[in-house]
Amino acid sequence: MRACVRIAAGKALTEASGGVTLDRVRAIAECGVDLISIGALTHSVTGLDISLEL
Repeated sequence: MRACVRIAAGKALTEASGGVTLDRVRAIAECGVDLISIGALTHSVTGLDISLEL
């Protein structure tokens, strides 16, 4: 990941995504990526049906 960040430096934003857990966020951030996507935050959320009928 660090090598990719070096290659893209100043040319494009870099994002780490896929398999990212809260336990690994710091290590990933230390690689220098610009963005980190954490799907684990929403994977287990259940839907809530809210009606706005009057």
